[in-house]
Amino acid sequence: MPISTGRSTKIYALTWRLPIIIWQFFFFVGPVLFMVAMSFFLVKNYRMTEAFEFINWYKMLTRGYFWDSYKYTILISMVSTVCAMGLAFPAAFALAFSASETTRRWAIFLLIIPFFTSYLVRTFSWFVILSEGGVVNAVLGHIGLGPYTMLNTHFGTLVGYMTLTLPLVLILQTVTMSNIDKTLIEAARNLGCKPLATIWQVIIPLSKTGLIIAGIFCFILSFGDFVAPFYLGGSQETTLPILILDTTKSGQQWPRAAVVAIMMMATLFAIAFTGIAIAYRKRKGA
Repeated sequence: MPISTGRSTKIYALTWRLPIIIWQFFFFVGPVLFMVAMSFFLVKNYRMTEAFEFINWYKMLTRGYFWDSYKYTILISMVSTVCAMGLAFPAAFALAFSASETTRRWAIFLLIIPFFTSYLVRTFSWFVILSEGGVVNAVLGHIGLGPYTMLNTHFGTLVGYMTLTLPLVLILQTVTMSNIDKTLIEAARNLGCKPLATIWQVIIPLSKTGLIIAGIFCFILSFGDFVAPFYLGGSQETTLPILILDTTKSGQQWPRAAVVAIMMMATLFAIAFTGIAIAYRKRKGA
């Protein structure tokens, strides 16, 4: 009996999906499951032993320093997201509606170039710019200002986050707004809609999905970043990635570090799924 066309199509599609399914299982699902299991292990004489104890969860979730790190990480990531979205929007708006197609393509290409260089190298380059004897303070000194301390501060952490996220956010916003039907904007203007009202009532709603996705990416990258708060922020406030490092150094407590990592992943999954649900939710009456 010949195999139906529909069944053949499903088998063909599944065949091409198998490599990515296998990859995800071995390099994502598998490690996550092992990390969950490891969170119940015990450390005795600096060695992990298999067990099923909740002591690691109790030790971490009842400690004030964990919740302080948790709240600070969320707060600084939210500030980073707001700053990146706010700084990128005017530039993305200009590229999408004022620049030519050629200029927009070159701009996106130039925004991609920083990703060719290691993020760690780009972060360390800020030492030359932000130090008390650096470029910024030298310029400010000529007009009688400074020197200001910018390294080992919250500002330094935010600069590192911007280095990581701003090009990506700008690219996503530009691509999103450039795909808006321009006739809708012209119609709004013909109906007497002022420029700011056009942005608020037409452009932002039409690009809502892309803007939210850009914000989610920015928050996720900031939330999980170790380099910026450690090197530019000087660990003034402990973020969750730094807490993971400190926990592993403290008596080889990998199970307790796994608890922190699981809490981070659970938070990011919750925020990502919530953001995506809002991004793709249809308006009433649409």
